[in-house]
Amino acid sequence: MTEHSASLSDGLFRKLEAQIRSGELAPGSKMPSQKDLAETAKVSRTVVREAVARLTAQGLTTSRQGSGVFVADTAQYQAFQVTREELAELTDIIKLLEMRLALETEMAGLAAARRTTADIGAIRAALRLMDEVFDDPQAAARADSAFHLAIARATQNHYYERLIEFLGVRLVPPRNMYLRDESDEAHRAYAAKVRAEHEDLVDAIIRMDVARARDAARHHMQESLSRHSQLSETALLQATGSG
Repeated sequence: MTEHSASLSDGLFRKLEAQIRSGELAPGSKMPSQKDLAETAKVSRTVVREAVARLTAQGLTTSRQGSGVFVADTAQYQAFQVTREELAELTDIIKLLEMRLALETEMAGLAAARRTTADIGAIRAALRLMDEVFDDPQAAARADSAFHLAIARATQNHYYERLIEFLGVRLVPPRNMYLRDESDEAHRAYAAKVRAEHEDLVDAIIRMDVARARDAARHHMQESLSRHSQLSETALLQATGSG
């Protein structure tokens, strides 16, 4: 599928998803045929097939042999999802970082207010692991996710823990996305900056300083959001210049 077709498919998927979640396409109802969807949306059947396949993959529709595609009975109550496919584009990673900005700020404040000695040990262990696996960006991202999960557990609120555990490595874009063509020195400087941000957050949680923990988490997330926004702007300028 071409980039243009993928964009059309994504647009149709989001439109149909919204209609399902709003109840406009009711649970149990039969979906319009691929032919009707293609004519209404003025797209090819290939685009329609891809969009419907995504709906089915997310549990929003179900296919019945010989009868067609139907809206799932539980479609309006499907759990929140963030798929790997959705995070293939830098713009989607930025959207996730925007969500994390609010989430992690309040999570850090609760962790500072409620953390135990065991929580501090787990947070510090995750921080040490990030140093140990520095040379492997993917492993470092997993260690970074473990760090944020340890903070989530320190809130003593299992909903934070479940959400952070679900998001997993989707929380942390590997640094080789941001520093794709940069030198080893640039990677080390980046890691040192992130380490300093993490240490400031951990210190605030250890001291049970709620306001400072929130500030440290907000600063950390804003820095990450800024880095990836700049990368997106650079990519856009390069694409515009090459066009």
